[in-house]
Amino acid sequence: MARVLQDVTDAELAVLQELWNQGSATVRQLMDVLYPEGGPSPFATVQKLLERLASKGYVARVRTGGVHVYRAVVGREQLAGNWLETMAEKLGEESLTPLLTHLVASQRLSTSELEDLRKVLDQMLRNAQRKNERD
Repeated sequence: MARVLQDVTDAELAVLQELWNQGSATVRQLMDVLYPEGGPSPFATVQKLLERLASKGYVARVRTGGVHVYRAVVGREQLAGNWLETMAEKLGEESLTPLLTHLVASQRLSTSELEDLRKVLDQMLRNAQRKNERD
């Protein structure tokens, strides 16, 4: 059964995006990127955001060399998929097709991106055909 993810705030998403980009990071490393100009308690702010993300199941931490190192345990695709499914439920749609069709049709996708989409769809069709043959 798929894990239901809690929603994330914009600030939490900024932290996740940095972890996706870096792979893993300490509070200080994230603070330096997210708050380069400093500000009121940026260390405590990033630390609190990481605690919230950990409690929601988005990040994990390990202690290395006396500091905590954080990494994302939920990927971009999983989060985006969760958002799309939530949106479809809110709209009362039985299918993600209208949402996905709109996203693909309204975006300027590169040839490479379109080829990637075709590969995913082709693989899904092959899997569905194999399943139908077995049934």
